[in-house]
Amino acid sequence: MNCSHVLLKVRDLHEAVKDFRELGFVVDYASAEARARHAHIWFAKGPIIELLTTPPKAELLKWPIDLAFGRGSGTRMARWARAPEGLCDVAVVTDENDLAVPSHRLRQAGIATGRAVKWTRTRPDGAQTRFQFTYPRNDRLPFLVTPYDPPQHPAEVAHPNGAIGLSGVLMDVSPADRPAFDLIAGDDPVFTATTADLTRITAIELSGLTGDLNPALLHGALLRPASRRI
Repeated sequence: MNCSHVLLKVRDLHEAVKDFRELGFVVDYASAEARARHAHIWFAKGPIIELLTTPPKAELLKWPIDLAFGRGSGTRMARWARAPEGLCDVAVVTDENDLAVPSHRLRQAGIATGRAVKWTRTRPDGAQTRFQFTYPRNDRLPFLVTPYDPPQHPAEVAHPNGAIGLSGVLMDVSPADRPAFDLIAGDDPVFTATTADLTRITAIELSGLTGDLNPALLHGALLRPASRRI
């Protein structure tokens, strides 16, 4: 499994999209702009950045969310809702188009997961994107997604700030979480893990950036030029 996308929680999606465009990123709404809760910063290959905002009072809906999206999802989404703006989660993409097999492998290794959820998203142009996701019940571990159907990476994307790829996800990982984290993240060189008390994303690195980004427009995230190329 390899890194799929990093989630950046924002309070106001439309304001965040405006700010990231001002920072020199091409940003696309994931669904119709007026009601969207997700937007994407795509690269021609590899992991992407997903801006997201949470529904009102989502932190109070743990049990309904568990029923809708499987056990463990409520705790995770409530954490997103309570969190300040910033990097809040990371997903890994499987080789399979169905999560039954990778979920079974994780459970056999002692990593409890919720059920696999089949999801369809309607893009602003009306086209539909299908995928599955499942959340480990430990809400600090990366979650799993299948490849998008149809594939969504653009053949070319030219960010005015020069960014060409998300080359590094820097994480703190607690000793208790490290075995499960290593099993999920595998040997993907995008991840750099440092031992710490709490498992969390600390920064992401972008290849090709021509300069530092204005932190006032980053909505709590640390994005910096890459120390290595993808």
